[in-house]
Amino acid sequence: MNNLITAATHIPCSEPCQTISVSPVILDAPNRGLPIALRITAPVTGDRLPIILLSHGHGPSLYIPSKDGYGPLVDFYAAHGFVVIQPTHANSKVAGLDPSAPGGPLFWRSRVADMKQIIDQLDEIEVAVPAIAGRLDHSRIAAIGHSMGGQTVGMLLGTRLTDISDDTAIDVNVIEPRITAGVLLAAPGNGGDSLSDFARENYTALNPDYSHLSTKTLVVVGDSDVNPNLTTRGAAWHTDSYHHGPGADALLTLIGGKHGLGGVAGYDAKETDDEDPDRLAIVQRMTWAYLRSTLYDGDQSWSLACAALKDHANAHAYVDLKS
Repeated sequence: MNNLITAATHIPCSEPCQTISVSPVILDAPNRGLPIALRITAPVTGDRLPIILLSHGHGPSLYIPSKDGYGPLVDFYAAHGFVVIQPTHANSKVAGLDPSAPGGPLFWRSRVADMKQIIDQLDEIEVAVPAIAGRLDHSRIAAIGHSMGGQTVGMLLGTRLTDISDDTAIDVNVIEPRITAGVLLAAPGNGGDSLSDFARENYTALNPDYSHLSTKTLVVVGDSDVNPNLTTRGAAWHTDSYHHGPGADALLTLIGGKHGLGGVAGYDAKETDDEDPDRLAIVQRMTWAYLRSTLYDGDQSWSLACAALKDHANAHAYVDLKS
């Protein structure tokens, strides 16, 4: 029970269960510059559990952009039946590489490789964490990314990328077919003229091509997520993956939401510019419902959640669907 949420309580979800969290889990990555450190959070009981890979952002905090961030999402998903795997990407301030190292500061190639290696080594991860051994459903894998993590996940879902400062990075295609559902949280939009002068000069990899995004995807944005440091287009920039991505079949817009989407990155975190328990709970419940219905044929969680949002929480958010 959470006394801080009101309208969002009407959006149905499963009963929460006890969870466990194991950290660090270390994967060797000889060509990466340092090993991949993971956190695994899972229900205490249950078998054939679906998997979420969660990609953190590139924010200002010291610890949130790592395996130790995003507790509000991780805790919720695990309490409602998912095993959540969080890598610490190379751009992490607390446990990453020097931002001036090759590929820095965003390390977009390394971030994608991290997620693929996790899937490659799911068996090894189960051995390293006996509490989940034999309990994962390797056929049901979803990916969620916030901010820069949204671009990482978008690429795994089919989005292509051209880094204008790298002649070897033209129309890069790294789609990961083992991921069959995705959620993009406040992901970057189009590059080119959509970027500010600062972003074009300093973040040349913010140049996705969503026209190839083919995996079923929910896009989540805040209608007040305005960052003139990155884009000249205001909050609409973050909706590009929905409007241009064939696989992006749903858009959840948070009314008054900013880049923090109510508080997805951490509890009482300085990164949250729009802290609101109902807004956060809407993100938790709606993304959970979307993944359940996408990963399981016949599951009605998403349609029920959309109906409840419209009937009870339409002052907070709304959903657009492609026909």
